[in-house]
Amino acid sequence: MGQLQATNDEPIAIPFGQSQLSAGGYNYEDFFENGAVALHLVGGDGTILRANKAELDLLGYSAEEYIGRHIAEFHADREAIDDILARLTRGEKLQKYPARLVAKDGSIRHVEITSSVQFRDGQFINTRCFTVDVSDLRQARTEVRQKDEQLRQLLDALPAAIYTTDAQGKITYYNRAAVELAGREPEIGKDEWCVTFRLFSPDGKFLPHDQCPMAVALREKRPIRGVEALAQRPDGTLFPFLPFPTPIVDDSGHLVGAVNMLVDISERKQSETQQKILLDELNHRVKNNMQMLHALLETARRESKSPDAEGVLGDAAQRVAAMAAAQQVLYGSSNSSSFSAQEFLHAVCKSTQQAFRKGIQVTIENARGQLSNDVSMPLALILNELLTNAASHGLKGRDEGTIAVGLRTAGDEMVLWVEDDGPGFGFETGSRRSSGLGLVSGLVRQLGGSFEVERAIGARCIVRFPARR
Repeated sequence: MGQLQATNDEPIAIPFGQSQLSAGGYNYEDFFENGAVALHLVGGDGTILRANKAELDLLGYSAEEYIGRHIAEFHADREAIDDILARLTRGEKLQKYPARLVAKDGSIRHVEITSSVQFRDGQFINTRCFTVDVSDLRQARTEVRQKDEQLRQLLDALPAAIYTTDAQGKITYYNRAAVELAGREPEIGKDEWCVTFRLFSPDGKFLPHDQCPMAVALREKRPIRGVEALAQRPDGTLFPFLPFPTPIVDDSGHLVGAVNMLVDISERKQSETQQKILLDELNHRVKNNMQMLHALLETARRESKSPDAEGVLGDAAQRVAAMAAAQQVLYGSSNSSSFSAQEFLHAVCKSTQQAFRKGIQVTIENARGQLSNDVSMPLALILNELLTNAASHGLKGRDEGTIAVGLRTAGDEMVLWVEDDGPGFGFETGSRRSSGLGLVSGLVRQLGGSFEVERAIGARCIVRFPARR
């Protein structure tokens, strides 16, 4: 007969021929036979004494095919069952012992066995073996390992430096590109925050690793973008890079780690430096050529015997001077694609004012924002013409007066205005050609903008054009 254990000290006998047995109000026969967990009893000689329905269903055998046979016949690994029986015979308890069982159809079921032996007067009576099928779980784990390995191979093959950390910032993985970029082999589980040897901010200040972009990303639980840094290799060489640290969270939203990609931008920086050198050289040459052209026009104006020719040459020289002033602003700008509106207005106004009578003052009321390089020359000519027109026509030949200038952003537009304190004039007057307003209208169309003249205290000329071109 087999035995079921009601308590640790008092085994309850279950006659094998009896279909039902109740003890203390509990139906142990039903518990054994219809329990959801696979259960079997094995005698001291290894013979299967009993097996419940779940055990038989697990392997696909009938009771006649399974009960009464040696348990080793159903194990795929003889060493495993011999070890199991030896441990149980010594009185050891097995907890989730991994084993492989052979089903009737020849398939292998991966299981975990939890078992202990019932002894009576020191004699081996039978085992109590609970068998849990972990085949699907094992398959899932195998697939996860395979995917992890595939991902690792993919990351190792990438040319970009990539590494991961845990939630505390300890390095958990790095690819070969990270080693090559950093010039060192990081220590898994020891190095923190970054794989680099030493870090600096773009201006050369020492940057502790616990303040690096990866540390910030983990601390604030957000991706960090658009930040540059300098890294030093153990051999002392420096390289600029862009980091892309991104936190990793689980299904519950809890932080579990982060991944970072380091992009070496040394070549880009060298290209930018070379480009700036070439652009500075170009701007310098253009500025010098404009100054030379201005000097030639001024010389021709002074030597001219014709008042009309002298006027035309003077206007041309003044326009070239305005363009040269704008070019000087471009040459001095730290940004290769834009320049300061305030610096631009000051430079062009100062250049144009030199041709005015001493009593005429130019004041800048408002100048904000950045202007793109492609508007510099048309806008310099427009401003020069409007200032000249205000001094010549707006003030009606007066020796004294004030001309106000401003440039501001209004939504998607930039607005330039020039206002004098004279009696004013109208845009549709007969002096349009001689006043240079025709040139202004053409240049405004080139900028894709509009031009209007308002009558206020004096005349207020307004130019609107797109803020970004």
